[in-house]
Amino acid sequence: MEILRVENLCKVYGEGENAVNALNDVSFSVNQGDFISIIGPSGSGKSTLLHILGGVDKPTSGRVFMDGQDVYQQSDEKLAVFRRRQVGLVYQFYNLIPVLNVTENITLPVLMDGREVNRKHLDELLDVLALKGRENYLPNQLSGGQQQRVSIGRALMNAPAIMLADEPTGNLDSKNSQEIISLLRMSNKKYNQTLIIITHDENIALQADRILAIEDGKITRDEVIR
Repeated sequence: MEILRVENLCKVYGEGENAVNALNDVSFSVNQGDFISIIGPSGSGKSTLLHILGGVDKPTSGRVFMDGQDVYQQSDEKLAVFRRRQVGLVYQFYNLIPVLNVTENITLPVLMDGREVNRKHLDELLDVLALKGRENYLPNQLSGGQQQRVSIGRALMNAPAIMLADEPTGNLDSKNSQEIISLLRMSNKKYNQTLIIITHDENIALQADRILAIEDGKITRDEVIR
């Protein structure tokens, strides 16, 4: 079943002679539960695409449909709700709140949404992410791998339909990198969540079901691996 559809997506930064086409007529669709890796050189438009899919950056033209809903035809208020409830974002630099502990960082999206924390789901995430016993630790008391686990827990807390990860292993060693990818893959399978990862790591890219390659704002390769 289709969960995501992108139609003729364009993103232009600047105007006139200074205009930069970050995305140029990008179209593709994704089925629920797919694991897709997006590869390409720096400046190719990968992160721009991910941010538009996640409702963080608006396209210049084109449309994004999530579960049949036209994402950018919503009001700003509804778009904010969409980001909190439908999309889980994981970044290279963790983006944890330094004064909040592990539990508070993970549950922040739920609390911002004015909803009650599902303690059973929280306990399950803490267990799966190997963070039991560290619930009250602040980010600066955690290793890089543990901080990335917290950011994954935060992204999963609202049980989003789609997980978007922008170079999630960029700051980690090979052992922690593989553990993080395994965790993301586990959430993809266990919760049937669609997973889209931007990566420069060929070994990570090849673990996906499908690879999209982007160069100069255009999709140059769309290959099903398995």
